[in-house]
Amino acid sequence: MKHGKKYAEAAKLVDRATLYDTADAIALVKKTATAKFDETVEVHIKTGCDGRHAEQQVRGAVVLPNGTGKTVKVLVFAKGDKLAEAEAAGADHVGGDELIPRIQNDGWLDFDVVVATPDMMGVVGRLGKILGPKGLMPNPKAGTVTMDVTKAVNDIKAGKIEYRLDKANIIHVPVGKVSFEESKLQENIDALMEAIVKARPSALKGQYLRSITLATTMGPGVKVNTAKY
Repeated sequence: MKHGKKYAEAAKLVDRATLYDTADAIALVKKTATAKFDETVEVHIKTGCDGRHAEQQVRGAVVLPNGTGKTVKVLVFAKGDKLAEAEAAGADHVGGDELIPRIQNDGWLDFDVVVATPDMMGVVGRLGKILGPKGLMPNPKAGTVTMDVTKAVNDIKAGKIEYRLDKANIIHVPVGKVSFEESKLQENIDALMEAIVKARPSALKGQYLRSITLATTMGPGVKVNTAKY
């Protein structure tokens, strides 16, 4: 993959052989962010898990203390008084069966997170082929299948993010924006890492955290020392 001149200049500031302290890594990714927009800061965690085994899956959610810097659109599938509750909580879209054809036939996907009450999962299940590959399917582990729609919507709006292993057993998570103060990025990363360390599968033998890399949307990766975690 060919990178531009700005990337090459930024990459020179990063020593690939060094495992940086988290604070130093944050300062470095902020320094190497050269895009004209407010880039997202991402954490990429390579694990020693084998996601093909159910007992080695890592999945969950955590509320970042300082949010992600992104405005998140929430769709809630509910019925009865839960519809009004979701609207009052600030959900962007609320509905039931009538939303299925909009998503299936019209390709409507103007939302970032889907929440559903348990009694609506039969309906939402019909959208599995569309929502599943996009990582939008509601899941009890992530707190997105729940009767407490107020808490679910509030948490998501406050900066709740989901984490899960990809096919290469790596977890990719946004932890804020380049414009965030370094201390706020540090707090977000610490909250994320605490949740991920707690989520270590008991069936896993050997090393859990193989590597942690911090990067911005367009910038080079900076390796973080895993020893702290």
